Amino acid sequence: MNMILANAPFDWYSWVILPLMIFFARICDVTLGTIRIIFVSRGLKKYAPFLGFFEVLIWIVVIGQLVQHLHSVTSYIGYAAGFAVGNYVGMWIENRLAFGTYLVRIMKQGDGIEIVKAIHDAGFGITKIDAQGTTGPVVMLYTVVKRRDLKKVHAIIHELAPKAFVTTEEVRSAEMGFFPHEKSHQFLFFRGKQLK
Repeated sequence: MNMILANAPFDWYSWVILPLMIFFARICDVTLGTIRIIFVSRGLKKYAPFLGFFEVLIWIVVIGQLVQHLHSVTSYIGYAAGFAVGNYVGMWIENRLAFGTYLVRIMKQGDGIEIVKAIHDAGFGITKIDAQGTTGPVVMLYTVVKRRDLKKVHAIIHELAPKAFVTTEEVRSAEMGFFPHEKSHQFLFFRGKQLK
C-alpha cells in the first residue's frame, strides 16, 4: 500500500492549479463585494445588485470546487489569501474611482482673503463667514469639492494657512454648486470669444 502511494503521480490540479484558481476567483468576488459595500454606503445603490450577482456567482463556483477537493490544504490557503488580497484590491479600485463629494471647513484668524482667492482661482467655489472664536475674530471658509480634488485643496490650505483648523466630511447629497470642470469650460468659452 505504501509503495502504491509512493509511486502515485503528483496531483498538480488539486495541489497547485486549483488553489491558484480559487485564489484569483476569491480576489474577484471579494473585490466586487468590497466595492458593492462602499457603493451602498455612498448612496450608489443602483450598482449594488449588479455587483452582488457576480460576487455570489463566483463565490458559489469557488465553494463548489473547494468542497470537491477537501483534501487539498493549499486550496484553503488560496481561499484565505484571495479573501485578504480581494479586500485590498477592492479598496484600491474604489480609491482610484474617487467617488464622492466632500465639504472642507476651514477656520482661521485674519480676513482669509488670500486663501479665498487661491481656492477660487483653483476653480473651486468658496463661502466666507465672519465668526468669533475663543481667542478673537476668525473666518470660517466652506468649500465643497469632488473627492478627486481633495488633495489639491488641502495642499492650498497647508501652504497658505498651515495653522488653520480644517475639517473634512463626506456630503451625502448636494444640489447645484460650483465645481472646477464647470469653471474651466466657462473660462475656455469666454477666452475663445475674446480671441475671436
